[in-house]
Amino acid sequence: MAESLFEDLVWRGLVHSVTPDLEKELAKGPLTVYLGCDPTADSLHIGHLLGLVTLRRFQRAGHRPIALVGGGTGLVGDPSGRSEERQLTGVDEIKAMVEGIRLQVERFVDPDTGGSVVDNLDWLGSMRLMDFLRDVGKYFTVNTMIAKESVRSRLEEREQGISFTEFSYQLLQAYDYLQLFDRFECRLQIGGSDQWGNIVAGTDLIRKVRSSQAHALVWPLVTIGGEKMGKTAGNAVWLDAQRTSPYHLYQFFLRIEDADVGNFLRDYTFLSREHIEDLDTATSERPEKREAQRVLATEVTTLVHGEDEARRAARVSGLLFTEEITSLDEQTLLDVLADAPSSTRPRSHLDGDGLPLVDALAGALVRSKSAARTTISQGGAYVNNRREDDVDRKLTPTDLIAGGYILLRRGKREQHLLRFA
Repeated sequence: MAESLFEDLVWRGLVHSVTPDLEKELAKGPLTVYLGCDPTADSLHIGHLLGLVTLRRFQRAGHRPIALVGGGTGLVGDPSGRSEERQLTGVDEIKAMVEGIRLQVERFVDPDTGGSVVDNLDWLGSMRLMDFLRDVGKYFTVNTMIAKESVRSRLEEREQGISFTEFSYQLLQAYDYLQLFDRFECRLQIGGSDQWGNIVAGTDLIRKVRSSQAHALVWPLVTIGGEKMGKTAGNAVWLDAQRTSPYHLYQFFLRIEDADVGNFLRDYTFLSREHIEDLDTATSERPEKREAQRVLATEVTTLVHGEDEARRAARVSGLLFTEEITSLDEQTLLDVLADAPSSTRPRSHLDGDGLPLVDALAGALVRSKSAARTTISQGGAYVNNRREDDVDRKLTPTDLIAGGYILLRRGKREQHLLRFA
C-alpha cells in the first residue's frame, strides 16, 4: 500500500507537534492548508524554504495550499524566538518587502495549479480597534497568553520586557487563521515549532467562534551543527540571488556535514525514501566522495533558481581548483572566490619584465621570499591553478584572467586573489 502523506512527513522528521486526529483528517480528502511568512527582509532564507517545500508536499498530495505574506503582522512583529523587541518597520518598506517575498513564494505556490498567495494587510489594515477587541480579544485570556514561552521569557527579563504591540501578535495570527477559514475553508496551518502557540491560538478561535475543528502541524526548527539557521541568528542563506548567489547557495549545501546531510535531504528535497537511504549508505561507506552533498546542493539550487543555474553552479564548483578557472567571467570569478583573501596591486607591476612570482607569493601566501622560493621549488605554488616550479617565474599581463586578476595557490587549498587595478 502506498505511503500516506502523513507517514512520509513523519519519516522525513517534519512532525514535531500536531493537533489530534490530523492524520485521519488528511486521509479523508483534500484540505486547504496555509503557511505564513512575515516580511522581515526583502528576501526569504533557507529557514523559510523548509516551509515552502513542505507546503508544496501538501499540494503534490492533492491538498490546496495558501501562502500568506504578512503585510499586516509584519508591521507589528512576532516575538517568537526573540529576546528583545523588534524595531518597527515603516509601511512603505514593508510593502516593498512583501512584493519581493511574493515573487519567491509564487515559485512554490503556483496560482495556476490551485495555489493561493494572500496578504493579511487586506483584512488587518481596515479592521477597527473596537471591532478587534470585541470580536477577537474577548476570546483570549491574558493567563493563556502569558503562558506562551516566547512571552513568558520576555516577561522574566525585566530590562527588556514585551510591549503590548508584540504581546498582541498571537491574536492577529489567530485572526488570520479565522479569515482563511471563512474565505477558503482552510483547516490546517503549518509552520516551525516556535509557531505552535500562535497556530493553536487560531484553532481555538475557530472552535469558539465557528464551532469547527481546525488543525496545526509544526516541524523542528532548522539547525546545522546544532545552531539555529536564520536572519536573527546572523547566518542566513538567502533565496534572493542578489543576496546569496546560486553558486554560494550550492556551496552552502555542498559543505553540509555528513552528520546533517541526511536530514537536509529528507527536509529539502522530493527524492524518494529509497534514493535518500541509498545516499545515507554512500555517506557512511564513501564519505570522501560527498555524493549526498552533491545531490542535495543540486536539488535545492534547482528548486530555488532553476535547472540552468544549478548546472552552472555545479560546473563552476568543479572549476575552483582546475586550470579551467581561466575561462570564468569576472562576476563568476568573484563569486567563486568571494571567501578567499585578496589584495590589489597596480597594473604597472606586470609591465616590463613582470612581477616575480617569489615577490607575489611573499606578499600573499608566505611570510618571506625564501619561504616563497621553497614553496615553488617543492612544487607547492600555483598560478591560476597551474603548478609552477620555476623560481624565476615572472607574472605578466598574459597571466591575467577575467581582465584583471591572477589567482595564486599554495598547496591544495590555500588561495589568494591578486587584483591588478
